Amino acid sequence: MNNSVSTNNVLVTGAGGFIGSHLVEALVTRGDRVRAFVRYTSRAEIGLLSQLPKDVLDQVDIIAGDLRDADAIRRAMRGCQTVFHLGALISIPYSYFHPAEVAEVNLMGTLNILQASLELEVDRLVHTSTSEVYGTARTVPISEAHPLQGQSPYSASKIGADKLVESFHCTYDLPVVTVRPFNTFGPRQSARAVIPTVITQALVKDEILLGSLDTIRDFTYISDTVQGFIQAAEMEGVIGGTYNLGTGAEITIGEMAEKVIQLVDRQISVRLDPIRLRPQKSEVGRLLSDNSLARLELNWIPAISFDEGLKRTIAWIEKHLDHYRIGTYEF
Repeated sequence: MNNSVSTNNVLVTGAGGFIGSHLVEALVTRGDRVRAFVRYTSRAEIGLLSQLPKDVLDQVDIIAGDLRDADAIRRAMRGCQTVFHLGALISIPYSYFHPAEVAEVNLMGTLNILQASLELEVDRLVHTSTSEVYGTARTVPISEAHPLQGQSPYSASKIGADKLVESFHCTYDLPVVTVRPFNTFGPRQSARAVIPTVITQALVKDEILLGSLDTIRDFTYISDTVQGFIQAAEMEGVIGGTYNLGTGAEITIGEMAEKVIQLVDRQISVRLDPIRLRPQKSEVGRLLSDNSLARLELNWIPAISFDEGLKRTIAWIEKHLDHYRIGTYEF
């Protein structure tokens, strides 16, 4: 295993998504040869990769397919030494209505990645988990030893995927590392996420519609999350490990909305919108990361404060408001 992915051919699944597109950009910028796997559409859409600078995008080998197609995964992975698996259906509200599709993509898609990684003998697979697998915190801060709780079909599908990854490491000695991002935010994020939902409304409307204002989250800026992925691919002695990527600081959704309102400097009210509320037992009330293991073993230290990240995100969204259907509930 090389000490750096910089001389490797790298595959990124879910490359058209928020974190995936930023990861692709970072890898290309540092000199990697990147193959991006995106979900096929008849319109040849490449998701958020379309927002990368042209000189960066021109260096990306884009392959369209479906995670559920094992042959497509093997073809995409062939010749790659490092694999970053971010591909998944991630919307929690969507999983309420389409649990079978979410389970199939997130479970069977991950199984296809694992089998291809084993067959093609990749040097390292970095698998993406999520803080949602912990459910509402029983103890805080949440360490990697916290019980896993499937409070939504999405979180259950990710728990299953995580366990498949664990099983392939234990059974076949597959060189895997699992990272668990807490709530990542930043430029290019869609309004399915709460921070862009708040910012877009705050910039143009007199009222912000939200679901629960009391839920507590640990928000991590996108560049820090991306660096965590890269560290997970590079560091020695971490194979088989699982690492939280969170800041260790918490804030309620209501407090976050007030921060945004102050930063945009407008008179805006906040109102609870019942349609945005999740089923009571499904809502994850509190997520606060214990990132001490990532600090120790991945040498990962978040660099961007929440306030600075908000400022950067507001500035980007203000310039790209045409990308959003402002005020529409996106799920």
